[in-house]
Amino acid sequence: MIFFNNGPIDSTWTLFLDRDGVINRQIPDDYVRTWDDFIFNEGALHALQQFAQMFNRIIIVTNQQGVGKGLMTEADLDIIHQKMLDLISKAGGRIDAIYAATPIVALDDKGMRKPNIGMALQAQQENSKIDFTKSIMIGDSKSDMEFGKNAGMHTIFIHKNKPHQIPENLIDAQAESLAQIRFL
Repeated sequence: MIFFNNGPIDSTWTLFLDRDGVINRQIPDDYVRTWDDFIFNEGALHALQQFAQMFNRIIIVTNQQGVGKGLMTEADLDIIHQKMLDLISKAGGRIDAIYAATPIVALDDKGMRKPNIGMALQAQQENSKIDFTKSIMIGDSKSDMEFGKNAGMHTIFIHKNKPHQIPENLIDAQAESLAQIRFL
């Protein structure tokens, strides 16, 4: 179980999630380019159903530079996200918003790519009830943890039994997978 200093998780909290490696399997050295490439991680749908009962808002923030590199289109990404949302909904879960940073690193002039907090600020601008001190970022990379800390969120690192060189001050809690996370 995970408990934060702000008290137990309740309906005033927001959950931010990375996509690749957290919700679905990450393709090493490549991108999920089509729906056929998208495979939910074991237990992810059940975890999302449980989280939907706890959190007021659940938001995906994902770097998707495959679009910026021309390996896929925005339409391809939209199809993947719509099919993902449909299956999450059918499983009793929900995602309230998806923010995708599609430019390559060199062209991210608006600071949208994690670890920058542009996607968090955009979410907060669109929903003023988002309080970053009552938000959690779950991710599987250093940039996910930096994103959470840069925005003033709590962080949970998905380590998948792989050694990572991530400074401990970026991680408030960790788990092997999304399915392993339990909140009070």
